[in-house]
Amino acid sequence: MSDSVAKPVDATFDQFGLAADILKAIAEQGYTTPTPIQAQAIPVVLAGRDVMGAAQTGTGKTASFSLPILQRLLPQANTSASPARHPVRALILTPTRELADQVAANVHAYGKHTPLRSAVVFGGVDMNPQMAELRRGVEILIATPGRLLDHVQQKTANLGQVQMLVLDEADRMLDMGFLPDLQRILNLLPKERQTLLFSATFSPEIKKLASTYLRNPQTIEVARSNSTNANVTQIVYDVAEGDKQAAVVQLLRDRGLKQVIVFCNSKIGASRLARNLERDGVVASAIHGDKTQIERMQALDAFKRGEIEALVATDVAARGLDIAELPAVINFDLPFSAEDYVHRIGRTGRAGATGDALSLCSPNERKQLADIEKLIKRPLEMQTLTLDKPARHRHDERGSERGGERGGRRERDEHRGASGRRPGGSERGHHRRHEAPVDDFFLKPYEPSAPAKQRDDAQPAQQPEKKGPKRQVAALLGGFGMPRKPSA
Repeated sequence: MSDSVAKPVDATFDQFGLAADILKAIAEQGYTTPTPIQAQAIPVVLAGRDVMGAAQTGTGKTASFSLPILQRLLPQANTSASPARHPVRALILTPTRELADQVAANVHAYGKHTPLRSAVVFGGVDMNPQMAELRRGVEILIATPGRLLDHVQQKTANLGQVQMLVLDEADRMLDMGFLPDLQRILNLLPKERQTLLFSATFSPEIKKLASTYLRNPQTIEVARSNSTNANVTQIVYDVAEGDKQAAVVQLLRDRGLKQVIVFCNSKIGASRLARNLERDGVVASAIHGDKTQIERMQALDAFKRGEIEALVATDVAARGLDIAELPAVINFDLPFSAEDYVHRIGRTGRAGATGDALSLCSPNERKQLADIEKLIKRPLEMQTLTLDKPARHRHDERGSERGGERGGRRERDEHRGASGRRPGGSERGHHRRHEAPVDDFFLKPYEPSAPAKQRDDAQPAQQPEKKGPKRQVAALLGGFGMPRKPSA
């Protein structure tokens, strides 16, 4: 049976009893007052209790576990050069590379004035630098499950002295199929440990996981499950599928948006949209699972520096992205899972700032919209977006509208004549099927042809061809049939 904390506690960071070195780092980051999740979770974690926390993204969740971890490990901190004096004492598991990198940056920032060492390991990059860092010894290890197991197999990560475990965004780890890896990792950890589980929602699967691996956890919820941030203005535009790319460009221009994340449901769709936006003069880049880790990190860094206007992302790639003061997100595709809608729009309106969540809904996405409204328990405002340049006009210029490969192929096929060749340039802008001329012969009624025997009788008999004398052809290795002399 778990306890539950329902109300936020008015507090300051000074009241938590944190060390001076940690408070100094918090001040340097510009924070003075803890968020509700921090105010509730930090004292509980410092007390050694297991925690089951529900908080939407952008609520300061990372600091709610990283600060007390640093505080609890400080008594064992040391400056020894021996790796044996720096075993892994805290393990933080995340579902994605981006989230792992973000958590590691926070841990490093808050612990930079302490002797505690931290490291991050994730897939998609060379293991050798990670192995070298782990061999030197780290107290706090942030990792994705798959790469952590790689290091365990290589014997560069020893989990036998872990005192604190964090499962960050546990719901996403289950969605991505990490449960078998999680079970393998949890079986490698000491039974006596403190476990902190954080999730955007408390689904039945999450509750089952908590009941298995957490001991009498204290439940902390800072917002109603599956609710959306009140600071985010949510608007849905009724847009035809083939007009969505034009709609994205127009929203960016009309609203003066210089930094926006655009969500797509597929990796192929994200890459295609980024390419097409570039052709429209929008500086864009795509991040998804098929991109290398180096490519994803370069795109993310460029986006944070303001060099990229539109970061086109899939749900998995965007989890854990922490972009300060992101003004808006655009749902190019409505997500198939209503919970993903909550995660997506949580990228904007963070830490008290305001933001816009703009969704493009085609007629075949009405069911997904209904599922979202049911989940968040409120209707979403539907507006009509009048496009300056709809898809049919855009094809005249370039013939490459995002209406999907099928739509573009269908339109191209409709422009072809009966011979399959492309029509002249003057006809390319017309979106209607050109009828091929019909031969009158094919309009005549069917008349059976004469039987084969009659056809044969009607034909004159052909005289057999006269054949000349056969020409002698030399037999293989035998000459022209001359008798061979017997060998002596």
